[in-house]
Amino acid sequence: MICTLCPRSCNVERAQEEGRGVCGAGMLPKIARAALHFDEEPVISANGGSGAVFFSGCTLGCKFCQNEPISHGGHGKEISSDRLREIFLSLIDEGVTNINLVTGTHFLPSILPALEPKLPVPVVWNCGGYEKPETIERLRGKVDIFLPDLKYADNALAKGLSAAPDYFQVATAAIREMFRQTGPYRMEGGQLRSGVLIRHLLLPGELENTRRCIDWVAETFRPGDVLFSLMSQYTPQPGAEGNLARQVTKAEYRAAVQYMENC
Repeated sequence: MICTLCPRSCNVERAQEEGRGVCGAGMLPKIARAALHFDEEPVISANGGSGAVFFSGCTLGCKFCQNEPISHGGHGKEISSDRLREIFLSLIDEGVTNINLVTGTHFLPSILPALEPKLPVPVVWNCGGYEKPETIERLRGKVDIFLPDLKYADNALAKGLSAAPDYFQVATAAIREMFRQTGPYRMEGGQLRSGVLIRHLLLPGELENTRRCIDWVAETFRPGDVLFSLMSQYTPQPGAEGNLARQVTKAEYRAAVQYMENC
C-alpha cells in the first residue's frame, strides 16, 4: 500500500510488517498493550475502566512524549485484524466501559474490519489530533467518541516540539470533522456515550499557546457541543532543556483554569 493516511502523506510503500514512512509501521496492527485503563478522563474510564488498546508507532514526534518505547521505539507485537477483534471482545467480557483505540491512525485499514459488526460498547478514537479529515471520515458509524489532543495553536511551537509545522490547521480541521460525525456530546450516568472530548496539555512556559487553544474551542463550539480537558501533568523527559526541563507550576495552571472559566 502506498500510504497517505496521515497529514505527512509519505507516499511510501508499506509491507505487512514494515514501512519506510514517518511512523515506521507496516500494515499489520502492532499492539504494545491491551488492558483495563483507569487513567483517562473520568467520563471515559467511568466505573468499569476503559478497554485501552495501545498501538505502536506515531505520526508525531513530540519531544515530551511519555510513551517513547511505544510511540517511536517499535515496542509491540504484530497481529491480524481477526485477532484484534478477539482482543476487543475479550476486554468487553471483562466489563470495560468502552474500547479505547490509542494512536491507531497508521493502522486504520486493518482496524476497520475489526470494528465490524458494531461493538456493544462505545468505541473511542484516542489520538494526537494530527489527522486528515478524509481519514477521520472513514470512521463514520464505527467510532462513537473522539478523544483528540489540541496540542498547539502556535505552529512554530508545533514545529519545534512535534515536527508538525501545520499542526493547528490540520488538527482543527480534523476536530471539526469529528464533531460533524458525533454532534453534541451525550452522557449517561456520568459516562460519555458519544461526542468529542478535546484534550490540551499545558506546557511549562507556554501559557499563551494554551490561551489560544482555549480561544479556538470557545469560538468554534457552543456550550454543550464538546467537552474540554485541561491537563497539567506535563513530565520532563530525559534531555529536556529550558522550560521543558521543569514541571508546570501551580500558578501557571491556575492562570490557565481562570482563563478557561472566563471564556
